[in-house]
Amino acid sequence: MKTTQTGGARTRAVIYCRISQDRTGAGLGIDRQREDCEKLAARHDWHVVEIYVDNDVSAYSGKKRPGYEQMLADLDEGTATIVVAWHTDRLHRSPTELEKYIDLSERRGVSTHTVQAGELDLSTPTGRMTARILGAVARQESEHKGERVARARRQKALAGEWMGGIRPFGWGVPTGEMRTRVDRKTGEEVVEPALDMLRAVPEEAEALRYWTDQILAGASIRSLVKWCADKGITTTRGNPVTHTDMRDMLLRPRNAGIAVYRGEEVGRGKWEPIVDEAKYRAVVAILKDPARVTTPGASPKWLGSILFRCGRGDCPHYVYVTQSGGRSYPSYRCQTGHGGGRRAEVVDQYVEDVIVERLSRPDAHDLLLPGPDDVDVTALQAEGEQIRQRMRNLAGMYGAGQIDDLQFAEGTDTARAQLEGVTKQLARAATRDPLAGLVGQKDVRKAWKALGLEQQRNVLRSLVTVTLKTPRPGRMPDGGYFDYDAVVFEWKRGG
Repeated sequence: MKTTQTGGARTRAVIYCRISQDRTGAGLGIDRQREDCEKLAARHDWHVVEIYVDNDVSAYSGKKRPGYEQMLADLDEGTATIVVAWHTDRLHRSPTELEKYIDLSERRGVSTHTVQAGELDLSTPTGRMTARILGAVARQESEHKGERVARARRQKALAGEWMGGIRPFGWGVPTGEMRTRVDRKTGEEVVEPALDMLRAVPEEAEALRYWTDQILAGASIRSLVKWCADKGITTTRGNPVTHTDMRDMLLRPRNAGIAVYRGEEVGRGKWEPIVDEAKYRAVVAILKDPARVTTPGASPKWLGSILFRCGRGDCPHYVYVTQSGGRSYPSYRCQTGHGGGRRAEVVDQYVEDVIVERLSRPDAHDLLLPGPDDVDVTALQAEGEQIRQRMRNLAGMYGAGQIDDLQFAEGTDTARAQLEGVTKQLARAATRDPLAGLVGQKDVRKAWKALGLEQQRNVLRSLVTVTLKTPRPGRMPDGGYFDYDAVVFEWKRGG
């Protein structure tokens, strides 16, 4: 903002006002500066020809200050010979800016007067020295302020306080806990939820726990997105949950009570977690596994699609379901066209019958994978935190110049490799065997039917490899036309 005032033949002066952060947007700090500067000019009988204002702009941040730049341009054109400011730190907090200002003051014979720090005669060595000292002090104050703000934000992160942005899924504001703030644009008071007082929302927390358990049981993100659509669950903005939304929510450290600052974990948060840390680490390991198989197309609708192998000769392909070739029913075939006559519905039902029968036997418990009893989850979590702290220490030492590039890289690589091992062990402790929900059930078929298709396919992946051989033509010995012997089972866990 720039205004012009007129007067008689007196010494011409300009006033510069700046405030770094105007939280209300009302410009009250600017008004106070201007009043004090105008009083100083009046005492010296100076004629104020221009007032330059930079509202809500930091001199330390390096961002462009339109009012300041215009003042320099006008001074270079001879607009005035005196600059009035409330304090030198309103003019500069950068040595580079200060030197440019000193050079202009010397060339144009400009003197600087401040309400708080008095006169700065930049035409003399003593005046320039004083200005540089004041500038250095102002910069130090800015740096210390930045450190204080950083520490305060880190403490807020550890306390679990929400520092703005969209409300995270799973957390909300307890009933009645509101706060009043002043809108920085309108200056009006606004009553809003106290986001720094977030607490777990029971319904959303339950959903997060369900999603976590489903991923550990082998479910896909796509199946969880569909589950949300079926249940009418949306994001905290009221939008449908997308694949990206679901993945981000599952990977959020806050779920497990882990505090994050600037994208890095900074320790245990001072709030109750929604998800057990071992389960969270396991989900992270699963979703970030480079070997994780994802299917970008439509989700499979058949049990064996892209899981059953083609058994014609040495064909290396998997089969999928198609209704092409003039057939009136879906059938399995591979991409080379082999096996087009095997009805998908009949094959899937047969495979289901065989799996249910196998898991209903008395020795089915022998098929379960070894449990995580030998994994000390608490010790692993402590070891993981020690490794992360070591990585933070390495970064600090590198920043302080105590170690060189090679030492930092080698130390970080070693720590990451160790952390990867800990994460895999935690994943092992938390990942649920796909067979666990079936073995030991009184009615295995009922339990099987209760599973979603994706979970049924995970049981299939884990338990057996199914190969579809070329079926024999004609009627089979049982009087039907389905060749059961052409469906070959290779058990991965017993037989």
